[in-house]
Amino acid sequence: MAVTSGHWAFAFGLLGNIVSFMVILAPIPTFYQIYKKKSSDGYQSIPYVVALFSAMLWIYYALLKSNTILLITINSVACFIETIYILFYIYYASKTARVQTVKVLVLLMACGMGLIGVTHFLVKTSDQRTNIVGWICLIFSLCVFIAPTCILRQVIRTKSVEHMPFLLSFFLTLSAVMWFFYGLLLKDFNIAIPNVLGFTFGVLQMVLYLIYKNASEIREQKLPQVQKQIMVVEEHKNIEIVKFSAHNLSSSNKIPGVSQTCHNNGVEAISLPQNLPKECEV
Repeated sequence: MAVTSGHWAFAFGLLGNIVSFMVILAPIPTFYQIYKKKSSDGYQSIPYVVALFSAMLWIYYALLKSNTILLITINSVACFIETIYILFYIYYASKTARVQTVKVLVLLMACGMGLIGVTHFLVKTSDQRTNIVGWICLIFSLCVFIAPTCILRQVIRTKSVEHMPFLLSFFLTLSAVMWFFYGLLLKDFNIAIPNVLGFTFGVLQMVLYLIYKNASEIREQKLPQVQKQIMVVEEHKNIEIVKFSAHNLSSSNKIPGVSQTCHNNGVEAISLPQNLPKECEV
């Protein structure tokens, strides 16, 4: 039974690595949008900073335990890619957002180094050290799942899902399921418990995406109508100028002919006399 449980744990851990890798890559479309806009305004850096710190803690936790190579592999990849995301965000961020991101990053790194120092030198036994670090990892894993709530609030307020990619929510939910069963089979509740909240928040994000996705599409469909109205106003202004110029020319040069009007899609068009001087021809 123990062998079977270990095999299932390895299978879920391997699937967790694969799905978590997809979660890590899911923000790439978001950063592509940042690259096209040359600005990270409207996006949050906190989820990526917290994810980086959480990955570092999980590596430290895995090193304190045995048979946790699957935790080390995926969190090492996460540290590398999340660092690239943060640097990319800082490069295109405004001065205020850049300073805020660096402050949070430095604060979390200082806390991480302090945690490692305290647990290494003050806690005597390895079991106590593992339990303390495991609880801290549990708390920060909860923070990773809670961090996107600022995006959820923005989606509800603006009724737009532009800054909440669906792929990230989907793979986050799937990853939470895999790691929950991995922790459950290993009887490591520091791994299993945070993923219950991760599954809940992932489902909530996908539901909000489906609700407000149609609202975003309706808003985009209204934009061409507004542009058409602007073009009609501009054409109307140009017609009035031509009408005024023709009136002046007819009065000064005594050119016979009466302007005729016709309506084409609600826009008044002016038909000028054909015997105008050449300098007046358009």
